[in-house]
Amino acid sequence: MFVSDCLGVNQQGHLTIGGRDTLELAETYGTPLYVMDENEIRRACRSYIGSINKYYDGKGAVAFASKAFCCRAMCRLAAEEGLCLDVVSIGELHTALSAGFPAERLYFHGNNKTVEELTAALEQGVGRIVVDNPTELELLNQLALAKGTKAAVSFRIKPGIDAHTHAYIRTGQIDSKFGLALETGEAMATITAAAKMEGIAVKGIHCHIGSQIFDVEPFEDAARVMLGFMAQVKQATGLELEELDLGGGFGIKYLPEHDPVEYERYMQQVSTVVKETCAKLGIATPFVTIEPGRSIVGSAGITLYKVGAVKEIPGVRTYVSVDGGMADNPRYILYQSEYDFVAAARAAQPKDRTVTVAGKCCESGDLLGENVALQEVHPGDVLAVLATGAYNYSMSSNYNRIPKPPVVFVKDGEARVVVKRETLDDLIRNDLL
Repeated sequence: MFVSDCLGVNQQGHLTIGGRDTLELAETYGTPLYVMDENEIRRACRSYIGSINKYYDGKGAVAFASKAFCCRAMCRLAAEEGLCLDVVSIGELHTALSAGFPAERLYFHGNNKTVEELTAALEQGVGRIVVDNPTELELLNQLALAKGTKAAVSFRIKPGIDAHTHAYIRTGQIDSKFGLALETGEAMATITAAAKMEGIAVKGIHCHIGSQIFDVEPFEDAARVMLGFMAQVKQATGLELEELDLGGGFGIKYLPEHDPVEYERYMQQVSTVVKETCAKLGIATPFVTIEPGRSIVGSAGITLYKVGAVKEIPGVRTYVSVDGGMADNPRYILYQSEYDFVAAARAAQPKDRTVTVAGKCCESGDLLGENVALQEVHPGDVLAVLATGAYNYSMSSNYNRIPKPPVVFVKDGEARVVVKRETLDDLIRNDLL
């Protein structure tokens, strides 16, 4: 019925998440409100860990892409479930370390890491720094030498795979701000240079071909390309790379008709390609890492709003305005991302209205969805937007000086606040008179 198994309908006909009535949650914690089912997150973590151990014979790791949802509670959860963590800024690094996440299980990504970030990664003992470009490599080598240490690195490679996603979230093709190109010889030249640097320990290569991908084939193609490059590196330099990070990008169900690939099927098919390709090329099977983000937290989360004005423009459209919008979910205005909407008090009833859900920001484009199916709603009703666990909180802003919503975790029917609601004083904390 719903896009996530953690959602249901109770005897009152109200939408539930993790066994809790969403109307009660909205009344207790206010709106807008991010709600996430902790058991659903842990289930996804365990599914990935179990499948990578099964198909890579224990020679693999799962790194949660924390950009999807980063707070201390999530970092602690990932640590408890045995995941590594992918961070892309000093802020994400600080959050992870403040939560007690082991530094050696961190992967530091990013296409333009600052001196401050690279220095912090070295000082904190981050497990892998994923080098994006030759400029970063030179800088990292200098910093490592100055500290009398070696930086363990992987290199981000552009495998030239078109994953058929939105243009803004395709990252594996040559025209991308991320990574080293294979076609131009840039990747080979950079790794060859790194192997001679005293401050660098070359460990492996990494790729990420895009986001919200519903097919296995692009991942199989990426694995073949990356392994082929590993074989070329070995032949050209004698260096046998030990690690292959295949990134993330696994799609989730935002709408009932979406049909994402099961984790188990992905892992089985890609692992078969990895092992067969290694045998064909005569190289050892590397330690394989994957970096799911959205597919761990996306379906576990919803956002609750309170309906304000319902404005019908005859012959045009009906606007349902809510007390949030682009400040807490900019994905529709950025990517035209589609969502499933539910009137929380009438969750079991048919969606017999077509509406446009509008936010409260002073922007005509502040919309959460256009021409979406919805049950009848009135001012004061609670509106739920499903599958918002990934990127909504992470990408939220204070546009129009709107405080950010809190995050509530629900587990076995019990709720707890893991990120408090911002106050008006929070908005002016850094202002100077």
